[in-house]
Amino acid sequence: MHSQRFQKGYVPIFLSYYKPHMRLFLLDMACALGIALVDLAFPWASREALNSLLPQGLFGAFFAVMALLLAAYALRSVMYFVVTYWGHMMGVRIEADIRRDLFGHMQDLSFSFYDKNRTGQLMSRATNDLFEITELAHHGPEDLFISVVTLTGALCMMLSIQWKLALIVFAVVPIFVGFTIVQRQRMVRASVRVKQDMAGINGQLESAISGMRTAKAFANEGEETVKFEQSNERFKKAKRDSYKAMGIYHAGLEFALPAMNVLTVAAGGWFIMQGEMDFIDLSAFILYISTFLMPVRKLAAFVEQFLNGMAGFKRFVELMRVEPAVQDAPDAREMGPAKGDIVIDGVSFHYEDGPAVLEHVSIHIPQGETVAVVGPSGGGKSTLCQLIPRFYDVTEGRILVDGQDVREVTQRSLRHNIGIVQQDVFLFAGTILDNIRYGRPEATEAEVIDAAKKAEIYDDIMSMPDGFQTYVGERGVMLSGGQKQRVSIARIFLKDPPILILDEATSALDSVTEVRIQSAFDELARGRTTLIIAHRLSTIRSAHRIIVVDDNHILEEGTHDELLARGGEYARLYGAQKRSV
Repeated sequence: MHSQRFQKGYVPIFLSYYKPHMRLFLLDMACALGIALVDLAFPWASREALNSLLPQGLFGAFFAVMALLLAAYALRSVMYFVVTYWGHMMGVRIEADIRRDLFGHMQDLSFSFYDKNRTGQLMSRATNDLFEITELAHHGPEDLFISVVTLTGALCMMLSIQWKLALIVFAVVPIFVGFTIVQRQRMVRASVRVKQDMAGINGQLESAISGMRTAKAFANEGEETVKFEQSNERFKKAKRDSYKAMGIYHAGLEFALPAMNVLTVAAGGWFIMQGEMDFIDLSAFILYISTFLMPVRKLAAFVEQFLNGMAGFKRFVELMRVEPAVQDAPDAREMGPAKGDIVIDGVSFHYEDGPAVLEHVSIHIPQGETVAVVGPSGGGKSTLCQLIPRFYDVTEGRILVDGQDVREVTQRSLRHNIGIVQQDVFLFAGTILDNIRYGRPEATEAEVIDAAKKAEIYDDIMSMPDGFQTYVGERGVMLSGGQKQRVSIARIFLKDPPILILDEATSALDSVTEVRIQSAFDELARGRTTLIIAHRLSTIRSAHRIIVVDDNHILEEGTHDELLARGGEYARLYGAQKRSV
């Protein structure tokens, strides 16, 4: 199970993503090794040619060595292509794997997670963070490997040329390492703050764009600008701190590395004066210093890359470690086609540490019966609807469908048997055909058309310029409220579930549109076990039974006529609505 995989340390988790791409990784590393060896070979071959071949007049051999070096650099350029192209492709594939795991995990997470997390911040984790992880996945091991091989080779060659001068150079390295470690901590903290503030900006942007119509309606663009500027200022401050730490690091680096060259020339000049070196050895040594400095710079870049990449990877792992509040039991079984007998047995529910929303509620809805649940806002009606398909788990009691506890069957098979129409209809940015077919993706076009006719949306669709291929816009903005609702009804007709939940499905519509849609609902509910959460009591008179919920429990139960005759809470609600018409 993926949750166990993400309980390991960050580095083992990161390395585990290389396993499916091991051939590409080994090719990348082999080319990286080849590049490092060519870089090490040039100073050595030049020194040998200048020391041995030219003094002995072996000009043919000298030019042959130069030709071999040129061929080696041509091969090195091919290896650089492999490292650049295929190395990046490996990084992209690893990023795709990470994004796949992240998206799959986010689909597993429960409603309670999305109640507390903003879409824009989650988007940041799936985009910005993962890009930097890709760069680390590609360049990290490669840069580290090239640097270690080149540094080791350069140090060995410098020791063989003049060990005393090599030791002087080595003495500078611990100062550089200490400086790097100190600055590393500052850069880590700054990088994490940048990630957090970037997610905050994305969240603010997502909220502002989604609510743009509301902001314009209230002429509150200025308020939205102020909120965005506050987020933007926090981001600028975090970036400033990050770049300041980075600037100090690079400034120190840009002093230390040239200073090493100056130190080498000064110390080498002294050894020449003492007769312990010649000019050719010093030239070769200086070439190795250049070879030595290149991996030092790569290591510096790696530190920066590692900090940015691991900051993003840690945020990814933290999200992957969030356990879904609602999970299938280890021995959960598949629920076949349900008959639709529902038993709500002594159910209580509260959101985490919040107050009770439902207390000891018991309802039996036999197969094929239509039951309406009414009551004032906040009484727990919608929560009851969300417990049946296990969007949340009951705190106490149990819910049975055809005698099976919903916690003992898989969520997927349970939800296949339930159709839900909500007040806030969500349509995907696509065609009407695609949105209706979402109810059953494998449905034929003829089946989609039949569902549209049953939902009484067919004529509206055919009057549109592109018919079923009409683009509905983001969240269905191109359609009216009534059209969106009927598209959602067509989805359910296509899904054809035995259990139907209508959660205040018409409360956002005007009375005329509601009357048109009510006939579609009546047709949809025929032969199905139906639970209707209603605000407008006029829409539920045909229900077999009406249940009044308030103050977290059931107050009354009966038919429309029985409850009116009783003169209780239902009669009071009905009378109040009738007077307001």
